[in-house]
Amino acid sequence: MRWLLRTSRRALQLKTREPKRICSYNSSFVRVKSSQSFPSADDSKEEKPLDPKLSDLGHTIKDDFANFQDKYDTPKHPIVLAHGLMGFDELRIAGKLLPGVQYWRGISDAYRQNGIEVITTAVPTTGSIQERAEVLHEQIKTKAAGKDVNIIAHSMGGLDSRYLISKIQPQEYAVKSLTTIATPHRGSSAADIILREIGPDYLPRLYAVLARMNIGTGAFSQLTRKYVCEEFNPVIVDNDSVRYFSYGASAQPHIFSVFRISHDLMYELEGPNDGLVSVSSSKWGGEDGYKGTLMGTTHLDLINWTNRIKQVAAMLGIIHQDFNAIAFYLHIADMLAKEGV
Repeated sequence: MRWLLRTSRRALQLKTREPKRICSYNSSFVRVKSSQSFPSADDSKEEKPLDPKLSDLGHTIKDDFANFQDKYDTPKHPIVLAHGLMGFDELRIAGKLLPGVQYWRGISDAYRQNGIEVITTAVPTTGSIQERAEVLHEQIKTKAAGKDVNIIAHSMGGLDSRYLISKIQPQEYAVKSLTTIATPHRGSSAADIILREIGPDYLPRLYAVLARMNIGTGAFSQLTRKYVCEEFNPVIVDNDSVRYFSYGASAQPHIFSVFRISHDLMYELEGPNDGLVSVSSSKWGGEDGYKGTLMGTTHLDLINWTNRIKQVAAMLGIIHQDFNAIAFYLHIADMLAKEGV
């Protein structure tokens, strides 16, 4: 608890110690811009409004995916699911004694049940974007067996996929579309806060410990706003032959949510967010490519990991759930089919 309070105080101090850094909304070229610095404690006490660029939710989606459609069309090409940071395909804690835990809970099964060919992948959980993208490429090359694909990526998986398209430029298959879901295309202030809290003195020691445990560390610094805006985006350009779509999410986490504190800290710096990634950072593919902001949806709701307290509250009628992750992913497949990919 002390660590959370200390982190909260230090994060809020960012408002007076550094300007907001955002990237201009352009999928092919991203330029870093700095807005006016925040006032110090001695300046006027007048409340400053949130930067309009950060608070723009775009098309809002509230209960469009609360229920299933009668019919979903099937896209022409297989769907590849690319997971985010700390992700996996299937995790088996007790071998074959217990059912495995799926990252895409019920989503890949729903695709198969609806006749949609789906490929799940597993890349280094905390590796660098380049490392993860190279493994993603090898798995698609093997599992797709020469077929062109549509990639649907959650969180960091979207950065891996953009790197694959832009830098690896696969010859064995073609990526027809990339749909990113809460991907930090302009970095995440959550990463900024965590690295700042650990501090430059302790970070190398932490990395050394993780290295001895064979745990990669490349991902952590590459999710900061500075890295994505200033180093990644300027060189990872979009491919004109690929269709780019994206979704963001915004939630006000309830008191028991693991995202309650991170959401509030991030809101001060980036505006509406899902607890780990802001809406402004999620937008990609231009105005036509950004399909909308899922309201009342957290970062884990997006992969059907809604916590049990929330599920029980919905069953008891205390809250109403407006988002069904499986219906959402089936809708994306339907959308891709209607887009001709």
